[in-house]
Amino acid sequence: MSVLSRISAELDGMAPGDRAIGRYIIGNPDQMLRLSTAALAAEIGRSQSSVVKFSQKLGYASYQELKLAVSEAKAQDWQVPAGVIHGSIEVGDGFPVILKKLIGSKLLSMQQTVAANSERILSRTLDLLDGARRIHLVGVGASSLVARDFSYKLMKLGRNVLHDSDSHIQMANASTLGPDDVLFALSYSGASIETLRIAELASKRGTTVIAVTGLHDNPLSRVADIRLYTLADEERARSSSITARDAQLTLTDLLFILLVQKQPDANDYVHNSEAAVTVLKAERSS
Repeated sequence: MSVLSRISAELDGMAPGDRAIGRYIIGNPDQMLRLSTAALAAEIGRSQSSVVKFSQKLGYASYQELKLAVSEAKAQDWQVPAGVIHGSIEVGDGFPVILKKLIGSKLLSMQQTVAANSERILSRTLDLLDGARRIHLVGVGASSLVARDFSYKLMKLGRNVLHDSDSHIQMANASTLGPDDVLFALSYSGASIETLRIAELASKRGTTVIAVTGLHDNPLSRVADIRLYTLADEERARSSSITARDAQLTLTDLLFILLVQKQPDANDYVHNSEAAVTVLKAERSS
């Protein structure tokens, strides 16, 4: 994940002074690369030491290392396709503008989500899903829809999956979990009380908890053994959690595809599933 994406994701949780530095870097990365610590501090009205400390809080030994990371992020910067706008949708926007903004938000959210999760953590997640006796998927609202979609995909591979849209049943199912099971919990905010309580119960029973949540610090991420991150511009597209849902779907679809590659007989399972459905379609059309 690039340093610019990380700063953007953590911005709301920063102290006011750090937030001012972070906002400047995100909004003016090219200018930042030309500024010394003293010049950057003067530009935003902060002390020179605060700039150095900001770099260190991000895990860099010096401001020069932070500048190098920003430079690398700029070099690898993913560009939204020509004609696509990323931004808030206003009441007065016409159809073409709304369409461009919506596509831009979705594409950016999906790209940043993939970049936020390392190959190492995805590989670890796959091993856990692959070796689980049962996989219990939980989430509420839009996250429940994503959990259901992922559960259908896992069932196609012959996996023993638990999922129900009712949070009471989710809690009851969690009470039967053990150390050989995996709880896969989705919540962008990480503060959904139902999902959090289910994760806490599963953790107490020795079950491995995998959380799919936002990059910000939150209660669910603190309970989880494995953390997968989704990035979404929910401040700008809050209606119906549009970008958060797309980010979750991108991540679960990626895990499904990787699991298909990992499972030797996956294609047999998928083929059998498709063949069974084809019979029903044939009967319905006859």
